[in-house]
Amino acid sequence: MSADPRAVLTRPAPEPDRTVAYGDHPDQVADLRFPAGVGPARPLVVVLHGGFWRFEYDRRHTGPLAAALAAGGYPVAQVEYRRTGQPGGGWPGTLTDVLTGVAELPVLAAEALPDRVTLAPPILIGHSAGGHLALYVAATAPATVGGVLALAPVADLGEAYRRNLDSGAVAALLGGGPAEVPDRYAAADPRSLVPIRTRTVVLHGSEDQQVPAEMSRDFVAAATTAGSDISLVELPGCEHFGLIDPESAAWPQVLQALRSLHDHH
Repeated sequence: MSADPRAVLTRPAPEPDRTVAYGDHPDQVADLRFPAGVGPARPLVVVLHGGFWRFEYDRRHTGPLAAALAAGGYPVAQVEYRRTGQPGGGWPGTLTDVLTGVAELPVLAAEALPDRVTLAPPILIGHSAGGHLALYVAATAPATVGGVLALAPVADLGEAYRRNLDSGAVAALLGGGPAEVPDRYAAADPRSLVPIRTRTVVLHGSEDQQVPAEMSRDFVAAATTAGSDISLVELPGCEHFGLIDPESAAWPQVLQALRSLHDHH
């Protein structure tokens, strides 16, 4: 692929239909996208963006993904949350924001779009650090989640810390390494929270340079052994950003995984 796979991060997308607030802070918001066409009410799809939990990356870079899902008939919310490098971000604000947003958004979306969104627990689509957050919410507040589609997730915070992913991103999130703040890792690391009972599909590209696919292989193996309802789809030749790019070769697999979770739901 000659094009820069990161191009999706800055590609313009249609403006959202509405922005709703789940809290008082300016980053405690979500952009709603209404489903195209006509059809029955469906559970909300909540998109949790990546960017290694850092303030520099916000929900806008998941616009192309969210717009494509809405065009396909899904009601979509792109949730924002406080991130590291800004007041209230990191431990515990980033985590509590996402727990609150996921719990509140089905009601907020159903109010905005009464005939197209059900109050059923939403399906979470999380990419990279957003994949970590999706797994965390499913493990911590399973009643609020109908299914998880984790795209190249940071599924093991201890291992991500040891591999120094994105130059200390995990230490910035939790305020130190596993030796310094073991209780925070115990509370926030999906690897220590298995089994995850919520139905989960993990997609990971074999050529991922940001989050090694080996981490998902090891996590899914451990989660399966513990009794989780989880499966791994590894995409040969796919890198990190193709999973959120509707123009990528990986995109049909993303849609297929979402459909399997939605139908199961």
